[in-house]
Amino acid sequence: MEEFDLASLLQSLAELLVEKSLTLAGALVVLVLGLTAIRMIRSWVTRTLQRSTLDETLIPFTASLVYYVLLAFVLIAVITMLGIPTTSFVAALGAAGLAIGLALQGTLSNFAGGVMLLVFRPFRIGDYVEAGSVEGKVVEIGVFSTILNSLDNVRIVLPNSTVWGHTIKNYTANDLRRNDITIGISYGDDIQQAKTVIRQVLEEDDRVVTEPAPLVAVQELGDSSVNILVGPWCTPDDYWAVRFDTIEKIKVRLESNGCTIPFPQRDVHLFETN
Repeated sequence: MEEFDLASLLQSLAELLVEKSLTLAGALVVLVLGLTAIRMIRSWVTRTLQRSTLDETLIPFTASLVYYVLLAFVLIAVITMLGIPTTSFVAALGAAGLAIGLALQGTLSNFAGGVMLLVFRPFRIGDYVEAGSVEGKVVEIGVFSTILNSLDNVRIVLPNSTVWGHTIKNYTANDLRRNDITIGISYGDDIQQAKTVIRQVLEEDDRVVTEPAPLVAVQELGDSSVNILVGPWCTPDDYWAVRFDTIEKIKVRLESNGCTIPFPQRDVHLFETN
């Protein structure tokens, strides 16, 4: 019976450990250097695209796409250095991808929604939009989510599937926007005089364009007032300032010309019964 050689066994284990340690160290170095290089490349791509004529909306998406593609190459290189067969790895990755895909259906739908938003571009960064029952100024269109800032500067993060799956209203896509304001006057007031006063207020505001002409028309006969629809046209940037100033000026001017801004009221009639 052969004598057990402990020294030879220990020497073989030491050589194997050294060999694997060098392999692991090399793979770790490649991983660290690869990740560092990828981050630098993504930053360089972002800066380069910002200086180009590419639409600002596509810059974050393109930089992220480059990042993940390069990351996949680095991971494959590390796996190859560790001696793991790539064919087996691809098969295992496919099975894992199927399981992950089923578990992350929402995330994948967000990614698909992000692609659709970037391809069809219903809005761009800087536009004021309403999507998914919320509205705000578009700050970023990412791969998985869209970020808005509301008028009171609240950050809103919307999943892209929610944005793409609902009606999108882009309030700044067109050059002009009509500012619909309802003004109520008393039933005893002269309607034509009130309309003349309102037109004068609109003509004095340089932010209100003359073409298309502002809309001034009786909208409805309300319970307590005759409601006049006032629709001045202005640029999206001037929308809120024109709206606030117009409402204030019309009230002051109507009252100074003898018109009344009525408040809700009801007439109560009492009948004496035997």
